[in-house]
Amino acid sequence: MTDWIIQTISDWGYVGIFMVMLAESIFPPIPSELIIPFAGYAAANGDLNLFGVLAAATIGAVVGMLPWYYAGRLFGLDRVRWLADRFGRVMAFNADEIDLAVGWFKRFGPIIVLFGRLIPLIRTLISIPAGLSRMSLPVFLAASTTGALIWNIFLTMAGYILHEHYEVIEVVLDPLSYIVLGLVIVLYLLKVATWKPSKARA
Repeated sequence: MTDWIIQTISDWGYVGIFMVMLAESIFPPIPSELIIPFAGYAAANGDLNLFGVLAAATIGAVVGMLPWYYAGRLFGLDRVRWLADRFGRVMAFNADEIDLAVGWFKRFGPIIVLFGRLIPLIRTLISIPAGLSRMSLPVFLAASTTGALIWNIFLTMAGYILHEHYEVIEVVLDPLSYIVLGLVIVLYLLKVATWKPSKARA
């Protein structure tokens, strides 16, 4: 995968960055921790423009979030609540908890989306509850773009400064992805173990 990412960016430039970041937003296993630092390294070499890298990476990331957002929006909250009441132990949430989570998301959704874009794995999945809570598209795009831009600035500048040692960023940040994944699994198992039906279902 590493060779494919580097080759795509080397051959296609800004279009390649857009395409790879688009894929990264749709398929979380593709690591932006390698994509953007390499693009920053290319900018330091003079092969790409730093602002062009940031623009291509951010636009690709935001466009890639839209399918997940619309998936949540089209599937709908009512269907999720129905599934939660019938298969709640598998989902680890009951309908009451989903209502509570959506209520919080409606109040603080833009902030949650913004900071969610800075966390591995979460930055893709955060688009689903945004769609379920029917967050307006302009607000979703504004929060997502801000979060994605902050993340991309950090990674681009790291690659720019480290130059040919850009791959160190992936080595440092990659364990964070596994930590986040481990925490998600642990929290899921705890919720499964302590799950109770909603008041209406009970």
